[in-house]
Amino acid sequence: MFEEAQLYSPVTTDEDGNVTVHLVEGHPGLKDPEYQRRRNEIAAVSLAWQPGDPLPRIDYTETEHEVWRTVCEHLGPLHSRHACRAFNDAVRALDLPRDRVPQLSEVTDGLQGLTGFSYVPAPGIVPLEEFYGSLEDGIFHSTQYLRHHAAPLYTPEPDLLHEVMGHGNLLADPSVASLNRLAGAAARRVTTPEALQVVADVFWFTVEFGVLWEEGSLKAYGAGILSSYGEIEEFGSMEIRPLDFAAMATIDYDITHYQPVLFAADSFGQMVDEVGGFFAACDDETPDRLGVVRKPG
Repeated sequence: MFEEAQLYSPVTTDEDGNVTVHLVEGHPGLKDPEYQRRRNEIAAVSLAWQPGDPLPRIDYTETEHEVWRTVCEHLGPLHSRHACRAFNDAVRALDLPRDRVPQLSEVTDGLQGLTGFSYVPAPGIVPLEEFYGSLEDGIFHSTQYLRHHAAPLYTPEPDLLHEVMGHGNLLADPSVASLNRLAGAAARRVTTPEALQVVADVFWFTVEFGVLWEEGSLKAYGAGILSSYGEIEEFGSMEIRPLDFAAMATIDYDITHYQPVLFAADSFGQMVDEVGGFFAACDDETPDRLGVVRKPG
């Protein structure tokens, strides 16, 4: 299991309304005051947004556009070799720009015509129940900042590249979009922290870090793999197990390193059926059925 908050740099607002993003230790931008200022600025825009407002537009800098281009140039060929067919088909269908950073409104416009999903801005971490629950309504909470330009192929936290290049392209596939909606419905249906954590853990090992077999080759469909230059090169050398929801819900894992254990579906169709079926049936008794040990207190 993991703590979701570890994935993001906390965001605070002081009594004067100043927004500060507290970059995690070891972050490439930690000692770059201009990057810190930019992160604060973008977080403030996201915090000011309210449902019903037009999606906020970020005037990205040439440096940020170059980060986007660099990652697209490196990941494109890797997607062709290592991503499952459904993902590559969805990339072509959504057809996001590769020469500049897309706005959330552009991602939403593309997804609306394909699967009905919409993107909304998030300054950083979104509570588990809100993030997952919103998926049932076809809403994905997305950050708007980009990783530091000194390390364009690495980020210690989810940024726009992860949210859009990984999840956005996945959500352009109708089957994966439906799977996300089922996960959202499960998150809203359960009433205990243990059951909600099971939803999050299975989502982690499938939608975030899932792999599958396709014509005898191991392919990735998880957004965390497909948006990571390093992880997409390494996932084939990890310990590959069959789909096992009990193991997903009980295994200890470290989000700060490549995932050493991955769970592979026999096919894209099996993944959609079995993972979707799990989310559809998930309830407050699921942790006990899977043998999840409840923490005291």
